[in-house]
Amino acid sequence: MECTKCKGAMTEGFVLDLGDYQIKQQQIWVEGEPEPSFWSGLKTKDREAFHVRALRCTECSYLEFYTTEKVSI
Repeated sequence: MECTKCKGAMTEGFVLDLGDYQIKQQQIWVEGEPEPSFWSGLKTKDREAFHVRALRCTECSYLEFYTTEKVSI
């Protein structure tokens, strides 16, 4: 892929999410506005969720984010 800002080369990666006990996981996109939940931090029931894919320009460091496969949360 080509950078939409400077036309440089894009490299693929992912955004690291450090969960409880510093467990490394891939970040997830969840539809809708965040709603607090007393028991789980945020409400996610009945919402679509997808892993996040990131592309970084090797020239200007611009980041683009895309969703990939659907996940259950």
